[in-house]
Amino acid sequence: MDGLSDLWTMALHGGGSMLIIGLCSLLAVGVAIERALALWGLGDASRRLSESVIKSLYRGDVAEARAACERSRTPFADMLLAAFTRYGRSAPEAVLAAVERERAQAGLKLRARLWILGTIGAVAPFVGLFGTVVGIMRAFKDMAANPGGGFAIVSAGISEALIATAAGIAVAIEAVVFFNFFTSRVAQLALSMKIAAEEVLELLFHGKPEGASEESRPAAEAAQARG
Repeated sequence: MDGLSDLWTMALHGGGSMLIIGLCSLLAVGVAIERALALWGLGDASRRLSESVIKSLYRGDVAEARAACERSRTPFADMLLAAFTRYGRSAPEAVLAAVERERAQAGLKLRARLWILGTIGAVAPFVGLFGTVVGIMRAFKDMAANPGGGFAIVSAGISEALIATAAGIAVAIEAVVFFNFFTSRVAQLALSMKIAAEEVLELLFHGKPEGASEESRPAAEAAQARG
């Protein structure tokens, strides 16, 4: 409790800029929680769908492969459905273009609201710097109003300046860590989906290699499918 009380006291001494910095911190945490829930289990779900679709295509059962995609609610399923809905009616180049469009849209959905974290990481230090400037101005104003008053006169303004600077930097670090983590995770998911989609399209248009089965797939190819 003492620690929380100390933090609250410091926030009160940080000046008006601390309100903005505090809101930025809460917003960053909120976005991080929302993105964590949105991405939770997405890689495993996409991997299971990929394995199910590939097994169906190895058996030559395109209808079952499409049905598996229709039962899924993942962005990867939307990518494959873009191929299955056009398969047999459009040229392979058109099917590939449709999958690429869907992959781009999936990437936008995965990166949704990450710009907020990037913005907070860039802006928070400047908000703290603004509080620093205001605090120093207050210190000089108090010094001018009370000549010869000593350090006690200017301590409040200096304290406000230092607290605002520290808080702005702390919130910026928080936001940048979240931003980098989720950006890396989204890039990993996007690459896994791209590799798996390419294997599905290869099976869809060219079929399995002669004499091959799901169990005989090369290890490297199977590893790519698992992302």
